[in-house]
Amino acid sequence: MKIAFVYDAIYPWVKGGAEMRIHELGKRLSSQGHDVHLFGIKWWEGRDVIRHEGMTLHGVCKARELYVNGKRSISEALVFSVKLFPYLRREKFDLIDVSVFPYLSCFTVKLVSVLKKTPAVFTWHEVWDDYWYEYMGKAGFFGKVIEKAVSKISDNNIAVSGWTEKRLEVIGVPENKITVIPNGIDLKRISGIEPEGGLASVGLEEKIYDIIFAGRLIKEKNVDVLLKAVDLLKADFQDIRCCIVGDGPEKEALVELAKKLGVSENVKFAGFQEYDALIGKIKASKVLVLPSSREGFGMVVIEAFACGVPVVTVREKYNAAQGLVEDGVDGLVVELEEREIAKAVKKMIEKSSGNKTASEAAFNKAKKYDWDEIVENLHLVYEDCIKRYES
Repeated sequence: MKIAFVYDAIYPWVKGGAEMRIHELGKRLSSQGHDVHLFGIKWWEGRDVIRHEGMTLHGVCKARELYVNGKRSISEALVFSVKLFPYLRREKFDLIDVSVFPYLSCFTVKLVSVLKKTPAVFTWHEVWDDYWYEYMGKAGFFGKVIEKAVSKISDNNIAVSGWTEKRLEVIGVPENKITVIPNGIDLKRISGIEPEGGLASVGLEEKIYDIIFAGRLIKEKNVDVLLKAVDLLKADFQDIRCCIVGDGPEKEALVELAKKLGVSENVKFAGFQEYDALIGKIKASKVLVLPSSREGFGMVVIEAFACGVPVVTVREKYNAAQGLVEDGVDGLVVELEEREIAKAVKKMIEKSSGNKTASEAAFNKAKKYDWDEIVENLHLVYEDCIKRYES
């Protein structure tokens, strides 16, 4: 099978959930003998077309900033969608899989799909709908219209979570046109990574951090609420330790807030971490807190589960991560409010807590998200799309 993945950002030059998903699925499909191609921005030096981990990467345009003032660049999305057309049209593929966001490339893929008589699959990492107005104000109307238009031009939709599937149905996509293929993890790799501090730091009391957060430091992640929760927790846990992993436009303000609250000694801003280091830090933590008001999936939740670390997340309309956590079993889902988060964390880290039971439940849940199993399910979806297209 000759497969084309389309997404402007390519791993490892850009690191994120969508990029990691394509990379992991692509290299596994390639190892099974499939001819896998990735079409994105040219983030590398040298030739436009290169081989990388068994896949063929096509750089369709020069590297450009993905974000402007903290928001996805419209001009970048437009340039990429236009430059994509001649590259994608040159070859004949059995199937094209395009990641929907940032939308404009979907119209290019649809055009090539029609011209080349090739089935196309649209992979949805999240559905914004009315969130467009929060993101762009009145101009969000145009984003909502484009998102709706994209939902109408695909007969084959993959949602990365049941949460995203439900939101697709809300904007009018029929249930029979959606298949859920979740994001995954490499369980074998994660199991081979030692906790930060060495193998001794596996018991609850020996762990280096009480709390860990991992993600881009942007407003939607609500790390400020977490810092306020840490301030409240100091009343019961004077030496509470919180590790903030990640960088972003909010970092400076968050460091200042930590100073203002008097928790600078309790909070470590670790910055961006390579994957093994990140997993080591998660394994050395008692609980992961993800207070995001918007998550398309929440990859770090599954990574925490694979480390046997329960998760506290929040009950927010656009937070798909809450769909991964079974409240009271492998973590807790609470309101986005510092007192509620502090109360949930306290339940997880105090000596008489059910952390061990939650940890075991989290680890068991992680097993169904292994990439090897997911790629087999994806392969079946691809075959079915091709058969239906040919019939």
